[in-house]
Amino acid sequence: MHIRRRRSRPERSFQQAARRVARSRRISLVPQRWSQYARARHWSFVFGEIALYCFVVLAVTGVYLAVFYHPDMRQVVYHGSYVPLRGVPVSKAYESTLHVTFDVRGGLLMRQIHHWAALIFVAAVCLHLLRLFFTGAFRRPRGLRWLVWVTLLILGIAAGWTGSILPDDMLSGGSLALLQGVLQSIPVIGTHLTLWVFDGSVPGHQIIPRLYWVHVLLVPAAMAGLFAAGRWLAGRHGGARIRGPALSGRPPALRNASPAESMAVFFATCGVLALLGALAQINPIWLIGPYQPGATTAGAVPDWYMGFLDGALRITPGWQVTMAGHPLILAVLVPALIVPGAFFTLLAAYPWVERRLTGDHGEHLLPDRPRDAANRTAIGMAGVTFYGLLWAAAANDQIAYQFHLDLYTVTWFFRVAVLAGPLLAYVLTERICLGLTSREREEAEHGRETGRIVMSPDGGYSEITEPVHRALENSRGLRG
Repeated sequence: MHIRRRRSRPERSFQQAARRVARSRRISLVPQRWSQYARARHWSFVFGEIALYCFVVLAVTGVYLAVFYHPDMRQVVYHGSYVPLRGVPVSKAYESTLHVTFDVRGGLLMRQIHHWAALIFVAAVCLHLLRLFFTGAFRRPRGLRWLVWVTLLILGIAAGWTGSILPDDMLSGGSLALLQGVLQSIPVIGTHLTLWVFDGSVPGHQIIPRLYWVHVLLVPAAMAGLFAAGRWLAGRHGGARIRGPALSGRPPALRNASPAESMAVFFATCGVLALLGALAQINPIWLIGPYQPGATTAGAVPDWYMGFLDGALRITPGWQVTMAGHPLILAVLVPALIVPGAFFTLLAAYPWVERRLTGDHGEHLLPDRPRDAANRTAIGMAGVTFYGLLWAAAANDQIAYQFHLDLYTVTWFFRVAVLAGPLLAYVLTERICLGLTSREREEAEHGRETGRIVMSPDGGYSEITEPVHRALENSRGLRG
């Protein structure tokens, strides 16, 4: 006698699912809800996640490097693995950095991953801010989130700059000299502030230990708090949304990232950073050498996010005035303090400035297309042009050398371009945005051109047009 075994609940569920797939007209290895979710997400939303995961990598690699690094300015004689520097007097900080690089297993890889993660972190924050700005996603109720990301940008620059000083190499000395010059250019309190920061002599023995705790404790704690605040605000105001048919009929849950997608971005970020750390050399302090007061390195340039400050210092004329018997070094004060301070202050306050000027105090849950806000888009492109020209001006000597130009001619070009370039970018961007919206209105009224020509009974020729919504459906069908 044959006894049939009773199937378990998982087996019955699997068989029912198999029957449904067999009866369906279309068999796909990807569930339909996954494909719907993929269309609900926009590629520009990934920049914020990349910034978060770069911060995680920075924290992990920073803890690893902190185990071997000694923020000590005492002079020692190097006897490590790097032969060209054996017997050279160096600081304990520089010696410990060389020890991590050459004598600790995986130390060089960790150092380079840490540096690349810092560069990509600032880039991801900048791209995320650009997305928020050009789509108007900083308006109510998301004004505080905009302020969170602007503060993250400032802290990311501060973290990268303080980290570049810790190895006590020649580039570190150049950054300290810049800090000294900027502090001393401040009227009235500049000298006292310099002595307080450096604890007397410059560079002294206290500046690197002080910046070490700023770099490894204060700035990361503030950034972690801002990321937590940003996540809380995102949960309170809802996830990011985009216009278009991708969200029609979709539940709100599809607008946020799934854990699987978020983990995929995390592992992709870690993989790219690992490849860069393994294959792309960066900050070779053993080739640059230890810091020596009064010396500098030829061709030395800062990290990319500090290029705008270097460029502003290079192209500013040597202005100096005397007020009440005290010299005022405008050649340093204006490009190093006033211009960056005004730029970041305006960047942080822009949501409230726009709200005040336009009188728009309502809530905006969906972002705008850049072309629909011509003035805002033009202002953004003017700011990007201003920043980009200052960044390019940091390489004025390299441009003059590579293209066989006069250095002063290149410098004067950037002096003029920094003032005229943003105005030109504003006018061109506004014209382009207005032209695009005007063409869309015309197509909405008269239809979109199809390229098909017909002859009328009286012998005339005319082009057939079709409604815009029908043209969009046809284009989507071709893309599908």
